Amino acid sequence: MKKLATLMKDLPRYLFFTGKGGVGKTSLACTTAVFLSDLGKKVLIVSTDPASNLSQVFNSDISQKALLIKHTNTLWAMNIDPRKSAALYREKVISPYKEFLPLATIKEIEEKLSGACTVEIAAFNEFSRLMTDADIISKFDHIVFDTAPTGHTLRLLNLPKAWSDYLQANPGNTSCLGPMSGLKGQQKQFEETLSTLQNPESTRVFLVTRPDNSAIKDVSRTFDELKSLGITNQQLLINGLLEQDENHDRFALSIINRQKKALENMDEELKSLPQSIIKLSSTPPVGLPSLRLLFHQNQEKVVLASHTTNEYDAVKAWTFNELMNKLNMQSGIVMTMGKGGAGKTTVATMIAIHLAQTGKKVHLTTTDPAGDFDVSLTKKYPNLSISKIDPVAETAIYQKEVLLQSGQKLDKDELRLLEEDLKSPCTEEVAVFRAFSKIVNKSKNTITVIDTAPTGHTILLLDATEAYHREVLRNQKNTPSDLVELLPRLRDPNYTKILLLTLPEATPVQEAIELNQDLNRAEIYPYAWIINKSLSPLTVRNSVLRTRRTCEFEHICKVMSITQKLAVIPWQEI
Repeated sequence: MKKLATLMKDLPRYLFFTGKGGVGKTSLACTTAVFLSDLGKKVLIVSTDPASNLSQVFNSDISQKALLIKHTNTLWAMNIDPRKSAALYREKVISPYKEFLPLATIKEIEEKLSGACTVEIAAFNEFSRLMTDADIISKFDHIVFDTAPTGHTLRLLNLPKAWSDYLQANPGNTSCLGPMSGLKGQQKQFEETLSTLQNPESTRVFLVTRPDNSAIKDVSRTFDELKSLGITNQQLLINGLLEQDENHDRFALSIINRQKKALENMDEELKSLPQSIIKLSSTPPVGLPSLRLLFHQNQEKVVLASHTTNEYDAVKAWTFNELMNKLNMQSGIVMTMGKGGAGKTTVATMIAIHLAQTGKKVHLTTTDPAGDFDVSLTKKYPNLSISKIDPVAETAIYQKEVLLQSGQKLDKDELRLLEEDLKSPCTEEVAVFRAFSKIVNKSKNTITVIDTAPTGHTILLLDATEAYHREVLRNQKNTPSDLVELLPRLRDPNYTKILLLTLPEATPVQEAIELNQDLNRAEIYPYAWIINKSLSPLTVRNSVLRTRRTCEFEHICKVMSITQKLAVIPWQEI
């Protein structure tokens, strides 16, 4: 186990920090950038995260143009805003058709170009430019990327190879990303980017994780997938390890024991990576002095006066049991939604058990490929059943059906384009959505608890008649009744209760707000929000936990400004 400063020696030009939302990528990326700048290196730190908080960390208004950070001479920062980039990309694609296509068709095309594929290609255009532009390369000794959460990052890093192969094999007209002619002109840039990513002399990837099972599983998948892309120069940063202090605290001991067990159970290949452990900080590292302290792990103990019980009670948040009493359902759907790491699977299980204990017939399922339920619960609760939607299997079934139904009508070139289009991330969304719709339809006489659900984009995509034709079955007359009836059921607050999960931290709350906006676009409104793993309802003595408890309060208040229906679930001791 190396100290962080030791791990950062002899760094190459390009540094990537990747991991799921809320693990501390931004803090560690900014800390590294400051460290290198203090050595006299010219450094550019770039965020490709939709929930970026670079501006907050450096107390500066950071935009898509590189800005020199105050009180430094060699540190610049910029945000690549994927949404703005995607909006510009959509406009570029759609503009030529606005004069002669109906408004309804234009809106449908806009929605098709609102998904993950479009956001990623738009961000990647900026991302790859920073790695291939000779003028930019000459200005900086290091470029530090605070990348997006893991799922986005994997596809972002995979795109150069995917596009390069695709452009070689498909000189046709269109793809799920728009006109192929626009991509063809950038093929050389894509190839150069992939080559740079694979070269350990130019690139290093820091895998950032928390010392908990969920985050470690996620970063292990990242390690495997990057390795399969030929990106092998990876190092592990374990962020947020809690240490016991002189104030005996059973909650602190519980967290410490859980973290220790998670690290012991880490995959051996992941353990073999060069790694460093960063202690849990009392407060978010904001500003140059705090970032420097974090890097050297010589943190000053900052203990704020913890907010009082009366102050927390003033927000009038529900307990978990109060939330369940409010739900009061006999049949229908309960969905836990939120970004990775918020605890959707755990909370979905808690809800299913609570409902089963009241004698209701309950089915628990997940659309999350990382979701893992304890099937032995069905023996303890006879009226509880459990299943899992396998995205890989559902996608294979969907692809086979589409090719069987539509492939025979196409010529060789059209079939090749259809096959490639069916490999896009959007296809998996639709395939899982179909399986999801069947489960929803079966919930007339039972309560189905679903861990995660389709995005607002997918729902809107399937809301259009033409979208059904093209995206669901490529043959509208065969549209199943499950899909026809699904959207009204999801929009019916008496049938479907959506619970939006987050953690009492800045990044997870911002991600939940954006997810809420995405659902609202589809005219779907969460029944309530849940803040999970909160210290606020607890009495804690550990100095670090006391300070973090105080820091939670502003995030709880921010959520309460959005919804009056909020449940807070405390840290569990088990």
